[in-house]
Amino acid sequence: MNKYWFRPKIYGYGAYPTTWEGWLVIIIFIALVIWRATDLEKHLDTTRHFIELISLVLILIIISIIKTEGKWKWRWGKT
Repeated sequence: MNKYWFRPKIYGYGAYPTTWEGWLVIIIFIALVIWRATDLEKHLDTTRHFIELISLVLILIIISIIKTEGKWKWRWGKT
């Protein structure tokens, strides 16, 4: 049984969380980004932090695409 955590946006491209699991993914993503941003001040290794940030964003996108009900595509609203 595949339970979807995200639903496609009505306008634009992407999806938004509709279940507690989807919201949990978003909260964990935000917490990790904030944690890495505060760690940047200590070590000043911007290249590593940039790669980590890109990796976190890609992981979020992959999880969102896999757990979205329907396909990601550009939408102009319900017509």
